[in-house]
Amino acid sequence: MKAQMRPPEYSKQAVKYLKGLDSKSKSRIKEAIEKIPKGDIMPYKSNPGYLRLRLGGHRIIFKWINDAQILVAVIDSRGQSYKKGV
Repeated sequence: MKAQMRPPEYSKQAVKYLKGLDSKSKSRIKEAIEKIPKGDIMPYKSNPGYLRLRLGGHRIIFKWINDAQILVAVIDSRGQSYKKGV
């Protein structure tokens, strides 16, 4: 039996980035996060244990806290997310 997904936890950086977005982009990103593990997800090479979700020009870097919850560590534009890292 699969565990029921719990709402994701967001880092301070992720919350700050989301607050600065327009409502359409914000809802698109939140919807993509809710659909994890579906989407364009790959291991985040510079930090083992983390994964990255590609969503247009945005990158969402996250890790699984347990089987039912994720921690969204970084949300940023494509170029900036890789520079900042986790």
